Amino acid sequence: MKKLTILLLLSVIFLSCKPSQVSFTSVKIDTLLINKISIRPITVSADKVWYAADKNRVGSINLKDSRKLERSIMKDSLKLEFRSIAQTSNSIFIVNVGNPALIYKFSKDLLIKKLVYEEHNPKVFYDSMQFWNDQEGIVVGDPIDNCLSILITRDGGTTWNKVSCNSLPQVEEGEAAFAASNTNIVIKGNTTWIVSGGKKSRVFISPDKGITWKVYNTPIIQGETMTGIFTADFYNNKIGFIAGGNYEKPQQNFGNKALTTNGGKTWKLVAENQGFGYASCIQYVPNSNGKQLVSVGASGLYYSKDSGKSWQQLSTDASLYTLRFIDNFTAIAAGKDKMVKLVFSAR
Repeated sequence: MKKLTILLLLSVIFLSCKPSQVSFTSVKIDTLLINKISIRPITVSADKVWYAADKNRVGSINLKDSRKLERSIMKDSLKLEFRSIAQTSNSIFIVNVGNPALIYKFSKDLLIKKLVYEEHNPKVFYDSMQFWNDQEGIVVGDPIDNCLSILITRDGGTTWNKVSCNSLPQVEEGEAAFAASNTNIVIKGNTTWIVSGGKKSRVFISPDKGITWKVYNTPIIQGETMTGIFTADFYNNKIGFIAGGNYEKPQQNFGNKALTTNGGKTWKLVAENQGFGYASCIQYVPNSNGKQLVSVGASGLYYSKDSGKSWQQLSTDASLYTLRFIDNFTAIAAGKDKMVKLVFSAR
């Protein structure tokens, strides 16, 4: 009996980890939060989601019992808008956009708060934040000099140091980043990808947790202030996807989706004149062999089962800015005035 129980348990584990062979056919949307709020960054665990927002706010929702907690962060008389969030095992970090730049560290119950970084500059504007592990993290922002603004911590977020432009690739005139959904940075192991937009749409790659960098061109639309890569995701170290487009022409659905199979060194446009237009967030479906993707943005919620070559619209809701999967069939999404749970049905 004991041997049979172990075999059954191993079978369950194997099936739960096996790449999904199913295709999504519809999505059920359950509302978690309704408020006058703008949420672009979220970070999730199996039973909790944390968010940062406009009007000085940071909060969390317990996915098991729907308990909500929201805090207002007061710093002098500043009106703060937070568009970056990341977590370690014990802490939540948030970053605002604009001047001054502020990084706050919270306990996961959001009851203990500490300001761990402050930067004053008329050009300062941080866009995205991620952690490699509990000790090392990275923040990326728009250029102040001739490189992207990059902050790195190696001590668990207690201190943050700005990387010298001498150690980074130079940006082109008019090249920057977008604070659309906290997906400008993607991390897999020690490898880091940062995406840019504006006058140039490129991908910056570091194989060693931000010590050295190379930059690669992409075919994503570029040349104007509000064109470029707004979002990226990687399924593994080789397979990745970038999306975005023209924020000022949100239904324009060409030059806004590209796939890599060599870790970001080269990119190929896909689904030209098909599927969604401007997208603010793209995410791979877990355990899908790098085949399935979901996007949200101005065209609604779209799904691809073939690595982005074709797309199916599952929802017309254009108010969602960001999403993160918590399992193979469930994601949390947020945006204008709400947060929702997405439950996908498949065949």
